[in-house]
Amino acid sequence: MRRVIFNQKGGVGKTTIVCNLAAIAAASGLRTLVVDLDAQCNASQYLLSSRHIQAQSSSADFFESTLSFRLQQPDFSEFVTETPFDNLSLVAGHPDLEHLQGKLESRHKIYKLGQALARTADFDAVYIDTPPALNFYSRAALVAAERVLVPFDCDDFARQALYTLLDNIEEIRSDHNEELELEGIAVNQFQQRARLPRRLVEELVAEGHPLLRTHLPASVAVKESHERSLPLIHINPRHKITQAFQALYDELGRRG
Repeated sequence: MRRVIFNQKGGVGKTTIVCNLAAIAAASGLRTLVVDLDAQCNASQYLLSSRHIQAQSSSADFFESTLSFRLQQPDFSEFVTETPFDNLSLVAGHPDLEHLQGKLESRHKIYKLGQALARTADFDAVYIDTPPALNFYSRAALVAAERVLVPFDCDDFARQALYTLLDNIEEIRSDHNEELELEGIAVNQFQQRARLPRRLVEELVAEGHPLLRTHLPASVAVKESHERSLPLIHINPRHKITQAFQALYDELGRRG
């Protein structure tokens, strides 16, 4: 299973969802990989802490390797780093992703990530974190993935951007990856008692959009887990927000 968590809008919780779903998958015994395609490297900092990132091979190294013609491309495992968590590995992000983008676009390397992931049998589950933009890396992730999960925070600007985002996903599915499945829209930082979030959710459901039943509540525990570079399941499995992530993981699993 290869899943990309994608939204063109920043601040909707993509990285938090990637790392916590991946940590739950790994804790359940699945060989799990996180691929960080964001030059800001937030997923890598979350799983490794910033002091360990620069020494690692990265997604930038992988993409740079595709720019040189070789009869045999490097094994994808060369770019994979072990995290401190059992069954959880990482292809780290790197700031060099930014300046590589133009070269990769001009050389039509958008399929390389998908080809590399399809060749490896080392992992049961792959989670791909994307930058907050529809750029080369997010397109490459959507081409490489089997499923796409869209985080949504309850804001009217986010709602307007959602319509464009869904159209972009459908275009990529139609043009490049007919196997790509929209799993659903995951409502994040949901405030049950606030009127606006409830109204936005109700209206999106009424419009026929595939909102998942599990809503992730706002919680300061998430920021604490970022600071400690520890996914929530490794801090407090019984916490309300951890249980919400577990419920989201289970709901996605029930959908196949």
